Amino acid sequence: MTTRVKICCIKTPEEAREAVAFGAAALGLVGSMPSGPGVIDDTQIAHIARSIPPGVASFLLTSETSAPAIIQHQQRVHTNTLQLVDRVAPEAYQVIRRELPSVKIVQVIHVLDEQSVDEAIAAAAFVDALLLDSGNPNLKVKVLGGTGQTHDWRLSRKIRTRVSVPVYLAGGLTPENARAAIESVEPFGLDLCSGVRTKGNLDLTKLEKFFAAIRT
Repeated sequence: MTTRVKICCIKTPEEAREAVAFGAAALGLVGSMPSGPGVIDDTQIAHIARSIPPGVASFLLTSETSAPAIIQHQQRVHTNTLQLVDRVAPEAYQVIRRELPSVKIVQVIHVLDEQSVDEAIAAAAFVDALLLDSGNPNLKVKVLGGTGQTHDWRLSRKIRTRVSVPVYLAGGLTPENARAAIESVEPFGLDLCSGVRTKGNLDLTKLEKFFAAIRT
């Protein structure tokens, strides 16, 4: 099975076109966050989302945690997928499903320790996919991704083997470690931002190397 690739922190329609041309199956658009790179305003997210071709998933990264706020955020930008980067209550998923029946829900799990495995298993019952990332929502200023650092892939593999929904792997992925990540975790998809950027801008040379690495 071909590993799907999600390129995150897309900032312009031009970056979106370039990522898709190389083979990205999904693009990440970063809304307001307490920390981390790639944030753009909702007007720009909506503009880019309109430019993404059919068949390519548009992910809204939202740090909202209440169902009404999450729903309102999606309705401002009209992506086809919600990436919930913080924890939400189980009942929130049901409200989102009811109000946005055609929108996919992807829950981020920040892989810290064995408790993250339990958290992932619990969330998997409510969502279309999980995204396993580096970060820490327990800090005073939450770190909800975009760290550029890997985490313990052994825990990610444990999660992947124990849930029935697709699993994306994120956190510190580069052209140099992409193949090892696939072999270690066997995820449905890889998600990356800084690993294919130089000075914050999408680097086409790195992008080409990344796709070459995963197709080897």
